[in-house]
Amino acid sequence: MTESAAITSSDCEKELWARLRRFTAARIGLARAGASLSTGPLLEFRLAHARARDAVLESLDEGRLARELGRLDVPIIRVASAAEDRKSYLMRPDKGRRLAADCGEKLSVRRGAYDVGFVIADGLSARAVQTHAAPVLSAAIPALRAEAWRIAPLVIVRHGRVAIGDAIAAALGADSVAVLIGERPGLSASDSMGAYLTWQPSAATTDAERNCISNIRPEGIDCGSAALKLVHLLQAMRDRRLSGVALKDNTDEWRIEG
Repeated sequence: MTESAAITSSDCEKELWARLRRFTAARIGLARAGASLSTGPLLEFRLAHARARDAVLESLDEGRLARELGRLDVPIIRVASAAEDRKSYLMRPDKGRRLAADCGEKLSVRRGAYDVGFVIADGLSARAVQTHAAPVLSAAIPALRAEAWRIAPLVIVRHGRVAIGDAIAAALGADSVAVLIGERPGLSASDSMGAYLTWQPSAATTDAERNCISNIRPEGIDCGSAALKLVHLLQAMRDRRLSGVALKDNTDEWRIEG
């Protein structure tokens, strides 16, 4: 092979990988130095790993979040799970699914007849919730109010996992619950938020009875689109009186038809 042919082949390969990278955040076609990664990709990998670790350990600024959510003119309740600290939360997932012993009364005194309760939990990425929860709810709650939905007080949970929303909804008397929670950070995203929706949650609710909107972040499902999906799914849940695997998210089809 001539030198010019080798250069052409190398350039074509680089162009091919560059085109493929437009469709994924995965690390593909990385430059190498012998059997190892080149310095640039290696440093980027280490930075992404550090950001993911930081996101898991980062604390939620509950006061700031409460102030941002306060603009929605919905009462706010702050509670905690049975996990007394971050280490306990990470080592004992079961504690993150249960309310702390002194939090039940905070919820029961606000019990009413609500169509939906929104729970905001730090999860495994407080950064995600800190950034995306308020914008999503700022779009979703007015849309539900326009349809005369009765909305329970917003509940901010420290060291919470998805299932803690079941106990909160039951205590408040909400027919459905939407838990906004930080998802497990990956090497391509440390600020991804998920929304887990459940119809008539209880202690016996399983994950198969939940609907999930995942990867809420600018590079995934943006906050406006997530709010649209959230409202549409909640309306479908109430109309059909079910959630989970029996309820398909056809939001994209609905948007095209509309």
